[in-house]
Amino acid sequence: MKNLFIIFVLIISFNVSAKALQIGWELWFPYQYRNSQQHLVGLDFEILNTILAKTDYKVAYTELPWKRHLHYIKIGQLDVAMGASYNEERLRYAMFTQAYRQETVNLFVKKGTVKAIKLNSLSDLINSEYMIGIESGYYYGEEYQALMKKSEFREHISEVVDIEENVTLLMQGHIDGFLVDPATIKAFSKKYQMNDEFEQHTLIIYQSAIHFMFSKASVAPETVQTIDNIITDLKASGELDTIIQKWQAMQ
Repeated sequence: MKNLFIIFVLIISFNVSAKALQIGWELWFPYQYRNSQQHLVGLDFEILNTILAKTDYKVAYTELPWKRHLHYIKIGQLDVAMGASYNEERLRYAMFTQAYRQETVNLFVKKGTVKAIKLNSLSDLINSEYMIGIESGYYYGEEYQALMKKSEFREHISEVVDIEENVTLLMQGHIDGFLVDPATIKAFSKKYQMNDEFEQHTLIIYQSAIHFMFSKASVAPETVQTIDNIITDLKASGELDTIIQKWQAMQ
């Protein structure tokens, strides 16, 4: 009986260790996308794959919109999210590694319209006629979060699933600009040959550290610590900077 118990424990232990980390992703140039060979590539993928290569973890990737991704992290249906900003709301259901890169968000408008769109702060939207596009579930900083509590601000915000929708709405004249990471719009413009279509407005939105985010409902804290330790090692060795610089050079 004792031997059977030991075998049972070993089987359970093997199954736990063999369980793949369920990782979500969405189309997000130049961080997460499929190349012409349909391989999953991008800065976030390369950093995460470099980390996982130093562990015994298996992975399974699922493509889905960011807002649904957050929900699945909350309930434990997905284990990991790449490219996540830290905030108090997410901390209730998720654990974060240390930052592995930085992200900046700016307002982008049609080329030649910057001077016509007179916005010195986000709050100026309230008394304007402008409509600004954002992507559902994304974090745009504390000022934006506070302003979204006001209905007179929300009526100037157009919420869509991804950058493609925002670009379409801008080109059709339904919005006056959209919030996006400059690296993302640069990569998007290069891919779709739209290099002369957009320009950055002077309005400052926010800059934030970016982390890997793990579900508290499905991931042990020890797993997060393992990943965090490897990030520390990659920073110390310079390998993390090398990967980031390679992708910056490609843009």
